[in-house]
Amino acid sequence: MTAHSIAETLQTIGLQAKTASALMAKAPTAVKNTALRKLAALLRANVQSLQVDNARDLERAIAAGLAEPMVDRLKLTPKVLETCAQGCEQLAAMPDVIGEIIGMKQQPSGIRVGQMRVPIGVFGMIFESRPNVTIEAASLSIKSGNACVLRGGSEAIESNKALARLVQQALVESGLPAHAVQLVQTTDREAVGHLITMPQYVDVIIPRGGKGLIERIRRDAKVPVIKHLDGNCHTYVDDPCDIAMAVKVADNAKTNKFSPCNASEGLLVARGVAAEFLPRIGAIYAAKGVEMRGCPEALAILAAVPGASLKAATEQDWFEEYLAPVISVKVVSGVDEAIAHINHYGSHHTDAILTRDHMHAQQFLREVDSASVMVNASTRFADGFEFGLGAEIGISTDKFHARGPVGIEGLTSLKYVVLGDGEVRG
Repeated sequence: MTAHSIAETLQTIGLQAKTASALMAKAPTAVKNTALRKLAALLRANVQSLQVDNARDLERAIAAGLAEPMVDRLKLTPKVLETCAQGCEQLAAMPDVIGEIIGMKQQPSGIRVGQMRVPIGVFGMIFESRPNVTIEAASLSIKSGNACVLRGGSEAIESNKALARLVQQALVESGLPAHAVQLVQTTDREAVGHLITMPQYVDVIIPRGGKGLIERIRRDAKVPVIKHLDGNCHTYVDDPCDIAMAVKVADNAKTNKFSPCNASEGLLVARGVAAEFLPRIGAIYAAKGVEMRGCPEALAILAAVPGASLKAATEQDWFEEYLAPVISVKVVSGVDEAIAHINHYGSHHTDAILTRDHMHAQQFLREVDSASVMVNASTRFADGFEFGLGAEIGISTDKFHARGPVGIEGLTSLKYVVLGDGEVRG
């Protein structure tokens, strides 16, 4: 496509999305829920054909030498598709927040003032790798009464096109506008430049991908952006703690899957439990091929672990999001040092404390400056589906509008509504 035709195409998509958003905003709850259930049924009925399209993307990615974690993110396995279908059904079963009025209060003048939850309008979603984001974004857009424009990565183009066709089929069969969910069909990067500079059509941009992509969008966008740059998440093992539980959770937080942004990249261990805890978790990490980059104190303890892959941590390691079988390990004096380390080196995404001390847990919850803060649970739970949001459109480490997993409410806005009975201002 020429630069001129890309610009024209994006203008058309933007106008169609804006028109569709007005229809979506007033769509009845029952119709939106029907579309979501239809989409779930279509996903289950098309598992085989979707995998054929996905195989083309995988073949191309492997031939291009894409890193293994990235190839893993591309896969549309039956399990991934079933999770997408369940997410649609979970959303359909949830109450519709659009139109609800909160905080209605009587004022001295006689008027009553409250806030009504309304759709944002049109959001643009720019994402890499994971084609299942097409379904997560589309389903949340439908439930929240928005229209969306999706632009996936070139590595997943065939998968995204196939999924977008099913979304549009579900919309049309339910009596909703097909243009409520549109996929930008070109892989040309110039399309992104147009999408993020159309405030007349697009109300917010949500990027989901690598740091380079998100930094570019943050720099060039002319519309608001909901973003997170990276996921340097931590698990802190406190003194006192249940050692067996801490081993189980720290293992899951790192090795359940290496590629997601909510996997723990840093392990902090209180000095009082380090001698007992570190050899046990070290043995598990060694057996699973996880390299441990530690401070001198952690390395001295881990040196006794047979087969452990150990390395001295550099200053950069404390900042690193590995997305790989690597973890940084540091022995700390206690909860104060753990919190200071997390707030300095972390990415304000998700951090967990494993403890038996209620006061330490409360302090950690209050003082750790992250979008999700956990007590005695794996950081891998930082996810819209696991949080009961039905699906998520991404995880925001911003502090305004939406923070943490962004579900339906993150795709809405509040407007003031005033109810009166002929009151006039004196």
